[in-house]
Amino acid sequence: MVELKDGSIKNVGPANKHAEAKLFDVTDAEAREFGDKRVKLAFADDDGNEVEVALFPEDVRSVMRDVEAMEDDSPVFE
Repeated sequence: MVELKDGSIKNVGPANKHAEAKLFDVTDAEAREFGDKRVKLAFADDDGNEVEVALFPEDVRSVMRDVEAMEDDSPVFE
């Protein structure tokens, strides 16, 4: 469990935590360099919610291959 107080996150209970974030209706998405070894993918919606993920280049390439494969077979890209 975590506690939010005045915009700060405080750990409550044991240190073994699990978190999940989902962001739907993304209105802004971008990729940029993060440090000298990773790529940051940043997503935001109209309500000001944001999710950022830093990936190593091989993971970015894997995601790109997944999307390219969907372009050929998925109705999403029709």
